[in-house]
Order: sequence, then C-alpha cells, then structure tokens
Amino acid sequence: MIRRKLYSLIAIAVFVCGLLSAQTEESSTLTLEQCVSLAVQHNPLVLSALQQYQASLARVRQAKALPQPSLDYDSDLQPNFFDFKEQAETYLGGSWSLEFPGKRSLRGKIATKESDELMQEIELLKLDIVFQVKQAFYSLLLAQEKLKYAEQDLELAQDFLSKAEVKFSAGDVAKVEALRARVEAAKAANEVRVAGNEVRLARAMLNFLLARKKYAPMEIKGELKKATISLDLEYLIQRALAFRPEIRRINLSLQRESFQKKQGYLSYLPDFDIGVAQHWIEGEGKTWDVTLSFPIPLFFWQPKKGEIAEAQANIEALKNETEHLKNAITFEVEEAYMNALTAQNQIQLFEEEMLTQAEEVYNMYLFSFQEGEIGGIELIEARRTLLETRKSYADALFNYDAALAALEKSVGSQSLEGEKQ
Repeated sequence: MIRRKLYSLIAIAVFVCGLLSAQTEESSTLTLEQCVSLAVQHNPLVLSALQQYQASLARVRQAKALPQPSLDYDSDLQPNFFDFKEQAETYLGGSWSLEFPGKRSLRGKIATKESDELMQEIELLKLDIVFQVKQAFYSLLLAQEKLKYAEQDLELAQDFLSKAEVKFSAGDVAKVEALRARVEAAKAANEVRVAGNEVRLARAMLNFLLARKKYAPMEIKGELKKATISLDLEYLIQRALAFRPEIRRINLSLQRESFQKKQGYLSYLPDFDIGVAQHWIEGEGKTWDVTLSFPIPLFFWQPKKGEIAEAQANIEALKNETEHLKNAITFEVEEAYMNALTAQNQIQLFEEEMLTQAEEVYNMYLFSFQEGEIGGIELIEARRTLLETRKSYADALFNYDAALAALEKSVGSQSLEGEKQ
C-alpha cells in the first residue's frame, strides 16, 4: 500500500514537472537568433522537404544498384513430359547482365545531381523562412514600440485633461477646452487598444512561423536599432551570384542535363549478358558452357537521338534562364541595398533634427499652455506632432531592419555580420 502511494506521488511529481517545463518553454523569452533556429528546425515545410531529400538519396542508391544475377536450369531430351529421371541432357549455371562501362556510374551521377538540386531548394526555402521570421520579429518589435508610444500619449492626454479641468474649474478656460481634452483622452485610449491588438496579431504571426500555437504566450528580446552599412554593393552582387541557392540549383541542372546527354550517347553502346553453365549429356559426362551475348541497337537510333536532342534543348533553355536569373538577382540586391541606405538616411534625419525639434516644440507649447498664453488646440497639435514623429522614427528603424533582412536574403545569407567591409 505504501509502495503504491509512493509510485503515485512520483507520477504526480513527474507530471507537474513536465507541465511546468512545457509552460516555461511556451512562455520563454526568445531572441531573434532563437526564433530563426526554432523556425528552421520545426517548420513543417522544411521537415517535409528534408524527408523528400532523404527519398532522393534512396533513389541515388537505386540508380547505382547492380543488376541481379539469375540461376538457370535446363532439362532436355525428356522421354515424357516432366520426366526428370530419364532426362538425357541438362544445363545448370548462372547468368548476369553487365552494362557497358560508365552507364551505371553516369546514372548514379544524374540521380545525385537531382538530389543536390532538391537540397538547394531546401536552402532557398530556409532563406525565405528566415526572412519571414525576421520580418515578423521586427514587426512585433515595432508593434510593441508603437504600443509604448500610445501609452505615453495616453498619459500626456490624461495629464492635459487634468490640467484643462483645473483651469476650467478656476474659470481660466472655456468649457469647450475641457470637452476637447476629454475627446483627446478618449482618442488616446482607443489608440492604446488598437496598438495592443496589433501586438497580439504580430505575436500570433511569429508563433505561426515558429510552428507554435497561434496565441501561445511568448516574449521576445531585442530592439529596433540601426547599424551602419559599410558593405560594398559590387561585392554583395558577386556574392549573391555565387551563393544564391537558385544559381547553384540551375548549375546543378546544367550538369545533370549534360549527363543526360552523355547517357543518350552511351545508350548506343551495347550491354552484355554473360552466362556460365555446367552441361551434362548422358553417356558423355559433364562439360562447361560459356555464353556471351549483346544486343545490336540497329533499330533504336531514333528514340536515343530524341533523348540527346531533348537534353541539348534543356541545356540551352537553362543557359537563357541563368542569364535572366542573374539579372533579377542583381536588381534584387541593388533594390534591397538602396532601401537600406534610404532608411538609414531617414533614421539619421530623425535623430539629428526631427525628434529633438518635436520634443522641444511640445515642451514649449506645454509651458505656454500652463501659463495661459495659448489654448488647448495648439497643445493638442504639438502633442500629435510629437507622437507622429516618434511613430515615424520607429517605422524608419523597422524599414531599415526589414531592408537589411531583405538584403541578406537577396545575397543568399542568413546574416551579413562578418562580411567583407
């Protein structure tokens, strides 16, 4: 009885620990690097593609497999049907079909290139997922930043409301000023609700990309910040043309089609069938027979010629596709690079001029309102200008981070840190 209770307590303890561990995992604080790692490891599309890659590796082994030998038995000169006892002649041996040298190896190379192409498609999928995760992460940071500004605006609106009500009670301002202050406070409260909803939606999107439950608790660690772009555009373009998965995949396709073309030529060369058998004839004893045969492909030149022509046409098509792809990648890199530079210039403008000026104007108008020199309309406009400037600054930071993520994707890298300066 005591032992049974002990086992029950242990089971309960294990269950509680597992539940707490799961809750801790669900509500953990994640960095951008952790989010990227989780997405790549758990994304269903990546997992499915990896299984398809494993299947392609199995096809490589199948393509390289040797043909199976066969065991041959021949019973001749039977006086009656299925009369094996009175047979006068028998053959017992084996045979094996051997391909012309190079055919099996070439078939394995073709299957290997197909498998390598699939791996490059997986790398392209990972790049796209990493880009989406980064955008979702930055979007959540932006939503949280705007929520913070909305809450600050609500505090300012409530402070303005309290001051306006005090002034109205003292008879210093008209009733319309107090009413306007209440309207502004209500608007600010509504903006907080809208911003809070944007945070929930951004968090749900990030959870979706991480293969988590849509509204699972999650906190992220990071901030929108700018970094100085000192990378050389020409270097980035050359790197993209060398390392983009699409470029690698199309190069592998060209190699595969070249092997296909070579395989078409090798198809003209015959395969061999070799057989060895022990031959027994009644009254003469046992002897050995060796058989070597091969087909002569006299009437099969047309389909083989078609395979060669098809491979050559595919090669020319892939070459044209390569040129188009290189132009598209070059344009994509240049566009992402210029977007990042533009966002960086906007950030610099906000930091050096607009943020400071907007804060100075608001503080000046607030002081003037408190001294009774201006009405509430001017203060409201100054507060709105300050809020919009802060939001625009956050948008510029987001645009920079998003443009940098797009630049990384266009170059074919998950991160540009440590690149050539």
